Formats: sequence, structure tokens, C-alpha cells
Amino acid sequence: MLLSIEGLSKTYSNGVRALYDVNLTFGNGMFGLLGPNGAGKSSLMRTIATLQEADSGSIRLDGLDVLKEKTRVRQLLGYLPQEFGVYPKITAQRMLDHIARLKGVGQAGERRDAVQALLEKVNLYKDRGKHLGTYSGGMKQRFGIAQALIGNPKLIIVDEPTAGLDPAERNRFYNLLSQLGQNTIVILSTHIVEDVSTLCSSFAIICKGEVLYAGDPEKAVNELDGMIYSKAIDQADISYYRNIYQVISTQLKGGKLHIRVLSGGAEPQDGFVPAEPNLEDVYFSNIATRVDVNTL
Repeated sequence: MLLSIEGLSKTYSNGVRALYDVNLTFGNGMFGLLGPNGAGKSSLMRTIATLQEADSGSIRLDGLDVLKEKTRVRQLLGYLPQEFGVYPKITAQRMLDHIARLKGVGQAGERRDAVQALLEKVNLYKDRGKHLGTYSGGMKQRFGIAQALIGNPKLIIVDEPTAGLDPAERNRFYNLLSQLGQNTIVILSTHIVEDVSTLCSSFAIICKGEVLYAGDPEKAVNELDGMIYSKAIDQADISYYRNIYQVISTQLKGGKLHIRVLSGGAEPQDGFVPAEPNLEDVYFSNIATRVDVNTL
């Protein structure tokens, strides 16, 4: 399978430009979409998932025109939106059986086996008889993951999927997505850099509706080799360093502010030491000119 996005743009009726000339291509495997809140990630996911129209551009899934052949695309799609509701008076097992029927799984025995396997995968089998309205936030998120996987979709879209999951559930989800990505296109939209570095073989950074970078995470990190430096400073001195250096991120540790700067030329002075680059450096260095520097 191959998903190709060309020249995709979307502006909402209130004037907000959600997407601008987005061009991306990816095949089977995990694809990470990184960006701050409000970057356009959910708008792109909803457009790919046939839930909203684009103003211009095209999306093709192999030979399918995603923007025009919506019914056919939905038969191949598994989607977990950032926010979704549940029917509170229905059990998880019954609801998944209903969704499986809608997805075309006609045989009762086949549906039963599929639902049981999914409930076990997301660690909800022991709670299969409980009403969805009694589920915790993390349990509802795991149910959402299960419903997205019904029918063996060829394209899976998950928008901020690890929100509300504890560390054990998050690891379980990582493992599940990694297995699925071997034979499926999985698009993971997140603002958590660790999700992408852990799971994805390719990724893109989006901010204010525009794709700022697309490529291989490891290669992206290697491109910053020898360009990242760090130093612990007093918080009161941050404005001084911002005026002189390209500060790409800050982190408060033990009362000291640790800053990381990007230098494409000579090694910075003032006591900076070389730092091993990581994917967060790639992310912050790309969005630094697009967002308020005081938030980095």
C-alpha cells in the first residue's frame, strides 16, 4: 500500500489556515506526524479519514482517490480520533461485535473470535462485560484502539493515542502498533517525540499547517551531529542567551535552567559543552522560528 498526499490545503470558515500545500508519501510501516497543539495534525488526519473536505490537493491510497471514493476508503480504514465518545449502556464486547458487523464481518463465529482477540490485545478481556460508561479514561482509550483495528484495516490512523495510558499500557500499545506496521500503513499523530523515536521509521514535522521536515528519524538526528551544545544557566540570564545564540529548548533541573543551542558554525563560547543530538533537537530546531520562543 502507498499513501500519497499532494498540494493539500484547508482553511476553515473562521479564517484559520489548518493546512497549506502539504506533500507527503509513505508506505507500509509506522509514520509519525509531530507537531505542537494546533499545528494541523488533527486536520490532516480527519481529511485522510474522509471526515472533512479539502480546499485543494489530492490524497491517493494506491489506486483510490481518498477525497472522492470515501466509502471504499472507509472499508480499508481504522481510525482512532483524539476525542471520541462511547455508548455508556453497552458492554465493550457487544459494541465491538456491532462494529465488526458494520465492517463486514458477517459470520458470528468469526466476529466472536476477532472481538476476543482484540480485547486480549488491548488488555480489556476481563472487563469485556462491563458497560463502557464505567470505563476509566485509559480503558476507553484502549477500547478505541480495539475498535480501530476491527476488520484488518490497510490504513490505520491514530491521533494522540497514548493520552491517558499509564506506562505499562503505553508499552503494550507500542508493541501492538509495531506488529501492525509490518503489513499496514499506520499514521501516528502526536506531540510526544518519544512516540516517534520509539516506533516510526519515517516522520514529518508540521507546524501552523505546513510540513517543515519529512524523512527518516535516525538520519534527521545524524544531520545535527556536532551542532548541539548545552549549558546550565541562571533563569534570569535566559534573555541574554536568546539574544546571542539560537536556543532551541530549555529544561529546568534542580533549580538550574539547562539550555540547548543549535550552532552551525564555530563552537559557542560561554562554557557550552557539546551534546549528543536527539529527535527532540530536530523537532525544536524546526519549529523554533514558528512558535513563541518563550515556550521552548
